Amino acid sequence: MAEARAVVTPRVRRPGGRRSWRGWQFVGPFMAMFTLVFLAPIAYSIYLSLFQTKLIGGTTFVGIDNYRTALSDPQFWSSFGRVAVFLAVQVPIMLFIALLLALAVDSGRLYGKAFFRVSVFLPYAVPAVVATLMWSFMYGSEFGLINDLNDAFGLSLPNPLSAHLLLASIGNIVTWEFVGYNMLIFYSALKVVPASLYEAAEIDGAGQLRIVWAIKIPALRGALLIATIFSIIGSFQLFNEPAILKHLAPNVITSSYTPNYYAYTLSFAGQQQNYSATVAIVMGVITVIIAYLVQVRGMRKAV
Repeated sequence: MAEARAVVTPRVRRPGGRRSWRGWQFVGPFMAMFTLVFLAPIAYSIYLSLFQTKLIGGTTFVGIDNYRTALSDPQFWSSFGRVAVFLAVQVPIMLFIALLLALAVDSGRLYGKAFFRVSVFLPYAVPAVVATLMWSFMYGSEFGLINDLNDAFGLSLPNPLSAHLLLASIGNIVTWEFVGYNMLIFYSALKVVPASLYEAAEIDGAGQLRIVWAIKIPALRGALLIATIFSIIGSFQLFNEPAILKHLAPNVITSSYTPNYYAYTLSFAGQQQNYSATVAIVMGVITVIIAYLVQVRGMRKAV
């Protein structure tokens, strides 16, 4: 019997014996832009976080002192706790609504499915700033929709921009913006499920609820994991909504309402660019760790 021989693909070299760099000609533009817009800002932020600028004394190297300050900063941890609560409440609600909408569109029993799908996705096409401004006019208790309803029907609806309702009001805006985006992720995952699985389930006498629970939900595990990770990252990046609503609720939205808004005010209002970069780096590391843990846990469940 002839011995099996391993097939070795030779490296592509030029006639002169030199290696060909043609592949890098295709990858090079992307790597250059990736370095310029992603790696360079991170490196510069880390560089800034290692220094401290004072009015008297100028800029001095302080090492990890800024990180020690950030880890013991009550304002930073208060803002982090706020977005953590936001994440724990808003993300499950948003993903659950998106899941129901995706199942409704995929069922084939929805009248005007194309129009419904576009109308649900349309809020995602609205810029976040415009969406927040639109909702702020409706939230206004003195000039907006809430005020009109109170005047028209003699009601006394609570102010959505009050201290105990503001986080829920922001969650409503974010859900309105991104539920259609997540619905498309789920709907795309459902479209790749083989039709033979549905046919076999119907032959076995499975009803629609059984098909959803036994076939569709398991097929969505990967999409659910991706949507959850994206939502976690987006929650920790919360900035537009509190920054715009602050003009309507200045006594509720403080300069450290969210970590991103805290870093912004430190840099542009407090002229503390070094400490602002530190807060951003710490928050980025925390976000990466939490997203990674969710990914590992989700992959273990899938196995």
